[in-house]
Amino acid sequence: MDILHSTRPAAVSGLDDVPMPSIDAKAAQTLIARCPVAAQTPLVQAEALAVEASVAELWVKDERGRMGLGSFKALGAAYVIACDKERGDHRGRTYVTASAGNHGMSVAAGAQAFGAHSVVYIANPVPESFANRLADQGAQVVRAGATYEDSMAAALAAAEANGWALLSDSSWPGYTERPHRLMEGYLVLMAEAIEQMPSPPSHIFLQAGVGGLAGSCAALARQAWGDGPRIVVVEPDAAAALYGSVKAGKPTESSGPVSDMGRLDCKMPSLIALKGLARDADAFALISEGEGQAGAGAAMVAGLGSTPSGAAGIAGLLALSDAQKSDLGITAASVILTVLSEGPAS
Repeated sequence: MDILHSTRPAAVSGLDDVPMPSIDAKAAQTLIARCPVAAQTPLVQAEALAVEASVAELWVKDERGRMGLGSFKALGAAYVIACDKERGDHRGRTYVTASAGNHGMSVAAGAQAFGAHSVVYIANPVPESFANRLADQGAQVVRAGATYEDSMAAALAAAEANGWALLSDSSWPGYTERPHRLMEGYLVLMAEAIEQMPSPPSHIFLQAGVGGLAGSCAALARQAWGDGPRIVVVEPDAAAALYGSVKAGKPTESSGPVSDMGRLDCKMPSLIALKGLARDADAFALISEGEGQAGAGAAMVAGLGSTPSGAAGIAGLLALSDAQKSDLGITAASVILTVLSEGPAS
């Protein structure tokens, strides 16, 4: 396991025109509460995992049941479409995106719920079972390319050619408005966790692909708890998008093989998330494929079945050596907060 310690705020250039993540959790909570399937997800005290990690308490925000879609991503794209509905700017519209997993489900479900259409581009290696789940939510599914980045390029081209609304969970120069709102939806889960925690955590471990979840949660955690918690961002070593960008001091594309942590296998960071995490994160950690599998296995044994992607924050904690724990200030008295971001079949 490799760890990059960050001096907050980290110096990352090229982000002057990029907004910081939103911390307006009330706006998202108010709108999400109107959804018939909206409900708070549990915060679980995972005693067995705390013992394995040699810490006092380990709390897991369990997103596996979120709005019937099995993932925190239910809060994102569906929230954007709900905001469009509030303005009367959604009906008959076609939303297009690329997805390696749960974001596509949120786009499809949100479009279907609010009378819009969806087209989801997926890379060729994505399992057919996931394509079928998207279709069941009313999406037109199109395969394009060998990687997530290939499918995103195809989605962008289709949006421009057909006048469709691109709804990505990442952001880049000139494309920040919708992903900024989408990340605002993710604040709901962190606002719940802040209310549910009996006391502030000493450390927060957040997994990242493009970084939307981590960026939103870290921003709201800083608002609520200030500099108290140390925030550690966990990525696959095959997709060190945030780690590599913070280390280079500028947005940088990661190079690496396809990761089994498919939901996190994103080679470029969202610029909004990168800007926020450069300010808010204390460290960026890379876990191997084996460490990701081990973390998911430990979560399953503890009754928290997920995937290597969904349990990557837990995996990052469990993979730390004693020396790395010491460097991060983790002791037998530490209280850790993590997010279980998806279920085993997501």
